[in-house]
Amino acid sequence: MSYGLTRRQWLAGLAASAAPSRRRPNILLVVADDLGSADLSCYGCPDIRTPHIDSLARHGLRFTQAYANAPECTPTRTALLTGRYQQRVGGLECAIGVGDVGRYDEAIWLAERGELGLPATEPTLPRLLKRAGYATGCFGKWHLGYRPKFWPSRHGFDEWFGILGGNADYFKHTEDDGRRVLYQNDRPVECKGYLTDLIAEEAIRWLRKTRQPFFLYVAFTAPHTPIQDPDEFDPATGTAPRRQGHRPTYARMVKRMDARVGDILSELDRTGLAEETIVIFISDNGADPNGSNGLLRGRKGTLWEGGIRIPRLMRWPGVLAAGRLTEQLTMTMDLAPTLLAAVGVGATGAPRFDGLNLLPVLKGDAAPFSRTVFWRYKRGSDRRKAVRRGSWKLVVDNDRKELHDLASDELEQHDVAGEHPDLVRELEALLARWERDVEAPRLRAFRSGKA
Repeated sequence: MSYGLTRRQWLAGLAASAAPSRRRPNILLVVADDLGSADLSCYGCPDIRTPHIDSLARHGLRFTQAYANAPECTPTRTALLTGRYQQRVGGLECAIGVGDVGRYDEAIWLAERGELGLPATEPTLPRLLKRAGYATGCFGKWHLGYRPKFWPSRHGFDEWFGILGGNADYFKHTEDDGRRVLYQNDRPVECKGYLTDLIAEEAIRWLRKTRQPFFLYVAFTAPHTPIQDPDEFDPATGTAPRRQGHRPTYARMVKRMDARVGDILSELDRTGLAEETIVIFISDNGADPNGSNGLLRGRKGTLWEGGIRIPRLMRWPGVLAAGRLTEQLTMTMDLAPTLLAAVGVGATGAPRFDGLNLLPVLKGDAAPFSRTVFWRYKRGSDRRKAVRRGSWKLVVDNDRKELHDLASDELEQHDVAGEHPDLVRELEALLARWERDVEAPRLRAFRSGKA
């Protein structure tokens, strides 16, 4: 069963997409954490101004049908780096818990064996780019494994700085259990400052010294909890108050992230690299209750549109038209094959991608097309699944089934499952077939009950 590219399709897309007259472009990939689909002014946010991030929409593409591979951090980041459904890795279908904790049966089983993380045997985007001569840097949130064998340096990054887990106090750089999780190049490090600033400054420092071509992955922790104002540092406590649910503080966190994205973009301008760099900005999933998904139903942790629809912007001067919208349905896992095709790097030795090379559509050489995509999310006893085929979307939320036609019901307000029983059965069959196809080899013993 194949939902992605065959090797022949990959090579054909690579040949059609590469720009032979240009030097291999650099790549800057910026990921926000829990930023909602309506938390940027270029997506209609009324109370947060984000001029620097918005500039990517003015000078590039703004996506209206961009989806995260999952409604939480770890699984989406797995799909981002591998270009495949995260289920193929196994055990990473929800966020890894504080201190290397598994949060559902398969993840608990892996954690007990010291295997909860993204294995270094998985081919990843940075490793493929490094093999092709790219300098690679990772700055910010990792959240793909606490143990050293899962760290960025094992996945093709030359240099890295950031936190191992899902979040940390923005000033103390500790998790909720007090564990210090800030690292630089495999060593714990202590720094003073607001985490958003530290991530940006390390990324800029790396930019100033690195050679070309480069792949720079900047994964901000903002605006993930704890909700802390960058300007409310209290010397008496060594941190800032936590203001869960306080929209003005959340807005200031987003604005600070926007300002630091602006600083990174300015560094590209200063060094004359802006015209030679592909810049992508995404969120890892929909907003939690602190953020805004606009009128979309649901939030982080759900498979309704609010949990998985995300902002996505892409700028490539001279290649992608400026100020254009694209309605092409895209998933996080599409980034790896699309970027590899854009820079003319093949995927020799890598398994087939589930993600697609969308560059022909993004360049305007091909029309947007319909596709079938899948989601599955596990946490505790929750089991959520969804399939979208064209405009039809079936959601199975803990055995409760709903069918929506997103072409006429984007807000998922009108369940029409009762009116289309044959379609429900057809989509359920597709979902079940996909689940069998993506079963992770490393979970065979778990599934058989022999370990």
